[in-house]
Amino acid sequence: MDPIVIVLAAGRGERFRASGGRTDKLSSLLAGRRVRDHVLDAVRASGLACHIVEREDTAHLASPGMGDSIACGVRATPHAAGWLILPADLPLIEAATLRAVALSLRQGPSQGVVVPHYKGERGHPVGFSAGCGPELMALTGDEGARKVMQAHAPFALAVEDPGCVLDVDTVERLAQAEALFHSRLRGRGESQ
Repeated sequence: MDPIVIVLAAGRGERFRASGGRTDKLSSLLAGRRVRDHVLDAVRASGLACHIVEREDTAHLASPGMGDSIACGVRATPHAAGWLILPADLPLIEAATLRAVALSLRQGPSQGVVVPHYKGERGHPVGFSAGCGPELMALTGDEGARKVMQAHAPFALAVEDPGCVLDVDTVERLAQAEALFHSRLRGRGESQ
């Protein structure tokens, strides 16, 4: 059984706005489409099931952070075989990376954690086995799942996907993603 991709789309995107962004970063356009749509396309192409955590899901909290969003998504899918935690601001993530993390997670220990790495840099999605569920459901605040990762000695999975590390937290990073998007198209002989 495959893990479920938890797409985190509940953040406030404050760094993006502070860098000059005029819209929500997930609604910002990359190659004429919203950032979040690129992420959801990759998830669909991976063939993995997903659950999206939206702002409305954490609105009842005074100051929700990434930990709250992760906990919300895991609580909504308690019987999953595991979870791939994917922030919705990684528009160039490749479906192959999602599948590779899921496969590695399935092949690992029951308390396993898998972290993709691109050229030595830690990326997303981070994969958590079902055994990590109680710890993930207890998360709160902005720290995310760092403590859960540290408690389980994550497996570093090397991938050839710069999209797993290129988030669009600033306007400058969105421009970098746009340039890489068009470079990929040229590399495949396509045009946009």
